[in-house]
Amino acid sequence: MIRHIVLFRLAAEDDTQRREDAAEIASRLEALHTQIPGIESIRVDRDLGLVDGHWDLALVSEHEDNAALEAYQVHPAHTEVFGFISSVIRDRAVVDYAL
Repeated sequence: MIRHIVLFRLAAEDDTQRREDAAEIASRLEALHTQIPGIESIRVDRDLGLVDGHWDLALVSEHEDNAALEAYQVHPAHTEVFGFISSVIRDRAVVDYAL
């Protein structure tokens, strides 16, 4: 089992836009669970906003194995979602590890 964690910094300065972008990212990513084989779980949550400097949003997904993670990353549905995400973030960080 592989855990895939992605942290996002949103680009919008306006808090309303940031909330909308975060909700849209979460909705699109979480929908991939039923579209891409090999995803065991996927969840996206927004930071509580209590500490300056924290990342805005976190994706945590678990995949059957490394092959499933690699298939997820190149799957057309993920590629489409990533196109949207790229348009509304300014930075991201990724960590993958075996469970």
